[in-house]
Amino acid sequence: MAGAHPIEPGAVEGPAPEWVWYTSYGSNMHLDRLAYYVKGGRPPGTDKTYPGCRDRRMPSRSVPVELSGVLYFATRSPVWGGGRAFYDPRADGRVYARAHLVSAAQFADIAAQEMYREPGEDLDLTGVLTSGVATLGNGRYETLVCAGQAERLPLLTFTAPWGADEVTPVSPSRAYLRILASGLLAAGAWDADTVAAYVASSRVLPAIGPHRRSET
Repeated sequence: MAGAHPIEPGAVEGPAPEWVWYTSYGSNMHLDRLAYYVKGGRPPGTDKTYPGCRDRRMPSRSVPVELSGVLYFATRSPVWGGGRAFYDPRADGRVYARAHLVSAAQFADIAAQEMYREPGEDLDLTGVLTSGVATLGNGRYETLVCAGQAERLPLLTFTAPWGADEVTPVSPSRAYLRILASGLLAAGAWDADTVAAYVASSRVLPAIGPHRRSET
């Protein structure tokens, strides 16, 4: 079984690249689920239709990666009926993820759909590439994170502007956990026992800060 793909820390220098690693730690680790964000359509059992990307080609490669930080679940997804996955890069821990090689335009369109915006506009990635974090808004998935580089291309993802200890935890649905686990297993870096232990340990982090945000 192959291990996780190596990650190089640090800022990305030079002009914004044409290709990036869209790094998913949630349901889009599963390629069948990601296909709705890329090609458009309505997943079975839901009433949500995704418009898809301008470029509807699927990722040319997908590799397993391990990120510094913590996976936690918060807010309530109307699609999944439970908590959504979020990534806190400032917390101590390890997050299993899957990096998909896509164009910068595709990354912008996937991010727009997660932000409940219409896809079709490119993102200015200068801020996130140079500083590691760029907040585009106050909503869920409106904070861009560069988790490092792989093969000289940035690993980009998005999360909430708040940390794991600043929001009320919400347990994810079993269906959501199943698709997360399935995506991790398909990545080929972790066996079933490792994935099961990881998902179980990541279900809900207790909020330990003095203030908890409640977001829906």
